[in-house]
Amino acid sequence: MERILVSSCLAGRPVRYDGAAKPVGDALFERWRAEGRLVPFCPEVAGGLAVPRPPAEIVGGDGRAVLAGAAAVRTGTGEDVTDAFLRGARLALDAARRAGARIAVLKEGSPSCGSDRVYDGTFTGTAAPGEGVTTALLEREGVRVFGEDDLAAVQALLTDLESR
Repeated sequence: MERILVSSCLAGRPVRYDGAAKPVGDALFERWRAEGRLVPFCPEVAGGLAVPRPPAEIVGGDGRAVLAGAAAVRTGTGEDVTDAFLRGARLALDAARRAGARIAVLKEGSPSCGSDRVYDGTFTGTAAPGEGVTTALLEREGVRVFGEDDLAAVQALLTDLESR
């Protein structure tokens, strides 16, 4: 059975920067939970950040640029939290490997977990195309990452992987 690494906040755990959860109420997600497929993980908490914590955004690019050392993750007051985000990304990759997860469903828009967009580093609520730090590392290492609004595509990939 294929396992799915999933952002802990999507699984209902209150680990987001604001101390909240963002649970997914989709029937597919609940089926995967009942089947024991989900591997909840929060890279920001695993990387050493507190709950709640100041919001952070990637300044100077996206997660790929952070991995390359060309961008940083900062809070609105300018505190550099890049190391915590990198540590959390590595630990998320370790968790995926331990679970045998080749798929991840992560929180869209997050500086860790965004798969299509992240906030642009201006702290004005402006999103830009790009990936979060964890997503960039997982994708680079062969884990397919999807946002929480793309569960049908996840199911299609699960069906394909399990029919082989």
